[in-house]
Amino acid sequence: MVKSISFFVVKALLTAIVFVFVLLPCGGCGCGCNSYEQMGETAAEGRRRHIRNSRLNRQQLMADLDMFWLLDKPSKLTDKRIP
Repeated sequence: MVKSISFFVVKALLTAIVFVFVLLPCGGCGCGCNSYEQMGETAAEGRRRHIRNSRLNRQQLMADLDMFWLLDKPSKLTDKRIP
C-alpha cells in the first residue's frame, strides 16, 4: 500500500516537473526563449526561419498521417459505371 502511494506521488511530481519546464511557454523571462535570431541574422530573419521550420514540420506530419491512413495514393475507383 505504501509502495503504491509513494509511486503515485513520484509519478505526480515528475508529471508536474515536465509540465512546468517543458509544456509551459517561456514568457519573456530573459532566458532567450523568445529570441529567434542567431549570430549574423536579424530578428525578422530568425522569425521567418522559425516559421518556415514550423510549416515544414506540419507538412511532414500531415504527409506521415496521410501515409498512415493510406490517403497518399490515388483511388482506384471510377465515377463511370462499368457493366
